[in-house]
Amino acid sequence: MTFHPVVRLAFDGSGIDGSLFTSVTDFARATPWLNTPMQVWTNLGLGVFAVLMVVGWWNARRRDATAMTLALAAPVCVVTAFAVAEVAKKLVAEVRPCYSLPHDFYVDSCPVPTDYAFPSGHTTTAAATVAALFLLDRRLSAIAAIFAVIEGFTRVYVGDHYPHDVLGAAVLALPVAFLTSLVLRRLATGLVANLRNGSLRPLLTARQAAHAAR
Repeated sequence: MTFHPVVRLAFDGSGIDGSLFTSVTDFARATPWLNTPMQVWTNLGLGVFAVLMVVGWWNARRRDATAMTLALAAPVCVVTAFAVAEVAKKLVAEVRPCYSLPHDFYVDSCPVPTDYAFPSGHTTTAAATVAALFLLDRRLSAIAAIFAVIEGFTRVYVGDHYPHDVLGAAVLALPVAFLTSLVLRRLATGLVANLRNGSLRPLLTARQAAHAAR
């Protein structure tokens, strides 16, 4: 097989946990009935994290300005973590497993050589959501954590990432998203409190509706 020059210069992660990756893809080969559901979930499953953030916002309407600030900050935390992960991805430039282990079984097709593997973008989004919801609602954060583990496994199952790509994404995303949440809570709560008394009140609080119902 002839590799693109970029691939030859990029980092090869198969020596880290390539054998574990092969074990998972062998499992995928042995479970063809599961291939399509896992392939569908690995992409559409990200919608679960968006729904959890919407639920967090909806519930925060009945809470104080700090809670609403954390709810509004959640998407910002996820985007911030994803942006950091993209920078790391370009710096590390780890080639996808399909180039390093071409004889393994792959549910997904092989992406272009410059679409690097480390860290996993999907897992970054999932893990960042866990951290972004932690200060807002521990129950929602716990639910997100369960789905994040599932999301991470699907990324290896379909052959897009090594296990260390998934683990690295979590190690990167969790602190970045959590610290962003802390900073925004400190800096933006006053602004959100003011907005709750303005034209955005219907989006930021449910108290008005509660008072009207009495």
